Amino acid sequence: MRWQGGRRSENVEDRRGVRAGPGMALGGGGLLVALLVATLFGADPMQLLSIVLEGGGGVPVEDTQPPADTKNDPEADFVSVVLADTEDVWRKLFEDTGQRYVDPRLVLFRDQVRSACGFASAAVGPFYCPADSKVYLDLSFFQDLSRRFGAPGDFARAYVVAHEIGHHVQNLSGLSGEVQRRQQSLSHEEGNALSVRVELQADCYAGVWAHHANVERNVLEPGDVEEALGAATAIGDDRLQRQGQGYVVPESFTHGTSGQRVRWFRRGFDSGKPGQCDTFAARDL
Repeated sequence: MRWQGGRRSENVEDRRGVRAGPGMALGGGGLLVALLVATLFGADPMQLLSIVLEGGGGVPVEDTQPPADTKNDPEADFVSVVLADTEDVWRKLFEDTGQRYVDPRLVLFRDQVRSACGFASAAVGPFYCPADSKVYLDLSFFQDLSRRFGAPGDFARAYVVAHEIGHHVQNLSGLSGEVQRRQQSLSHEEGNALSVRVELQADCYAGVWAHHANVERNVLEPGDVEEALGAATAIGDDRLQRQGQGYVVPESFTHGTSGQRVRWFRRGFDSGKPGQCDTFAARDL
């Protein structure tokens, strides 16, 4: 991926030197959001639940950090460039439909972090919190993506960031709140099925970003799309369950199969149109 000459985002917060501890609790629908995002990349949602419940019932107090200086930190610098590129792409796409795109912030943390969605450890993987419009990322996940999931490459990492920004797009559209309300009246299995559609749409939005980033700035190099597709394949529910427990339980899927994740990323990438990402209207995922 050709990224070194790209613009750096001013919306990166570096909390890697900040010690986070219990004391953050979820209020209202925040708990549901945390459970929804906890399973990203195969994490156990009950692990996050147990961590969150240690915090008590107080209102979360958000850590505020100045924009990060990423120039001497290659991985953080890469994330800053990708984030800036998503800002450019989505700002233009929103403007084209008469809407205003509000930039999210991306928080770099190490081991554990406090967010408006609760207290989380790095084990939950990268996640987006609708309550504060921030993406949370422990950079060690990139090593896991390569070594544990077998999905190396800078564009595989860019896909991870773009997927989380896809959740921000959903939040701005009001979808995140609607999903929370709907899940409250659904069974566990029905809620999981709805979660799959949420995650596949975020995959599709990641593909939309990649399409426009390449058309407008020629960022892709040979093999980059394959890296993204490899990452999508590696973190499919079916593959993760088969690796972790030796068998799959489709009713427990929350993010979609490897094939589904690849298909929806590809759909966004090939079309470049957010309107092609309506997983909720699709009969066949």
